[in-house]
Amino acid sequence: MMKFIALLTVVLFAASCQLKNEQVAEKQPIESSTIDLDDIVKRGKIRVVTDYNSTNYFVYKGRPLGYQLELLQALSNTLGLKLEIVVSNNVEKNFDSLLKGDVDLIATNLTITRDRTQQVTFTEPHCVTHQVLVQQKPSDEKSNTANSIIRNQLELAGKTIYVQENSAYVARLKNLANEIGDSIHIVEIPDYEVEQLIALVANGEIPYTVCDDNLARINLNFYDNIDIATAVSFPQKIAWAVRPTSSDLKDVVDNWLINFKKTNQYKRIYRKYFINKRSTHLVNSSFHSIKGGRVSAYDAIIKEESLKHNLDWRLVAALIYQESRFLPEVESWAGAIGLMQLMPKTAETFGVEKITSPQDNIQGGLKFLIWLDKRFQDIITDPDERLKFVLASYNVGPGHVEDAMRLAEKNNKNPHIWDDNVDYYLLNKSKPSFYNDPVVKFGYCRGEEPYHYVNDILERYTHYKNVIND
Repeated sequence: MMKFIALLTVVLFAASCQLKNEQVAEKQPIESSTIDLDDIVKRGKIRVVTDYNSTNYFVYKGRPLGYQLELLQALSNTLGLKLEIVVSNNVEKNFDSLLKGDVDLIATNLTITRDRTQQVTFTEPHCVTHQVLVQQKPSDEKSNTANSIIRNQLELAGKTIYVQENSAYVARLKNLANEIGDSIHIVEIPDYEVEQLIALVANGEIPYTVCDDNLARINLNFYDNIDIATAVSFPQKIAWAVRPTSSDLKDVVDNWLINFKKTNQYKRIYRKYFINKRSTHLVNSSFHSIKGGRVSAYDAIIKEESLKHNLDWRLVAALIYQESRFLPEVESWAGAIGLMQLMPKTAETFGVEKITSPQDNIQGGLKFLIWLDKRFQDIITDPDERLKFVLASYNVGPGHVEDAMRLAEKNNKNPHIWDDNVDYYLLNKSKPSFYNDPVVKFGYCRGEEPYHYVNDILERYTHYKNVIND
């Protein structure tokens, strides 16, 4: 009930703001950025906004997952571009970010509507669905279902339906009100995602909401007291959006989607998130970022030890996932042991008493990280840049990283910048022409491993920051 009161407060505030805004000039359209595919390729990464929910984008047991995320990863791999994800569940804000050039693509379940095509350009649809009414089933099994469940859209006359602000559901309900020749009271809720509204219906805090059928069917697995059988729209195309000026990007994405939807990989992704009921246990797990918010069974220790060194625990968790997948007794082929994969000699150096003890292992790993950070502190003053050198050194040792720095300097690259400078020389340090260079002191290195190690940890850290509060 407290949540419902808070919701009403938000609605009343929004309504008062709307009355004031009626006297304000209509919002001026945003001039669309001219960024297109060539600019994105030169940048080397595609920037995408998606929404955070139990199907599109989330973290489970430390691993980023989601329908939209897996599609985007497949797209970025095909394009040969890095993927940068921004999270926002605010539809209007996402449109503004796209038009301003802050992102290149909106990758959410956007319903293609005539009004929206006046603002953005839609890609080839990635799926087709229809909108349904979400309502509670009767609590009494003996009750007359016909009198308590809405099955005819005419019965929506005079009803109050809560929907996400600026969503396609608002426009559909307005059209439906015209079609039935009566009023439907539409309450637009800001800062609430569709799944949150479904939860409020399941808890009896609001009577109705509307969402896409494929998402509703997923949530039927979580809430056995909701009914989703009443359609409120015809089948509708669901797509991504690009800027009207990004015609080359649209062409590439369209061609990719047309071909990708024919593949077994796409079918597996769709079944995984929208059909396979075995995936239901993910959301009910305490290790799901939406329900439990836990990355691992060792979050409390990671937070405690990270705080001692003023480190973001999500960064440490991303490193531990990379090292051990949170398995405290795992041992590598080289003899590294535990959550942070400490070599016995390193553990001894940093005072680790029991190397398989999660707390002792993390303490030793963080002391090693801090030692590496101090080693580079005087020559790389930017902490964000220095982090890349520290992570690479944690994986392969500081000697090989310093070799790569010397190679970079010799070849007129910046030895204090990682991307496209030092990382290139570390990546190639397995080649004789590199490791036999006179400036190299530590010889051969399989540089592909630390190169990907740094990228993977920082990418995972970004995912954790996107969906897990610190």
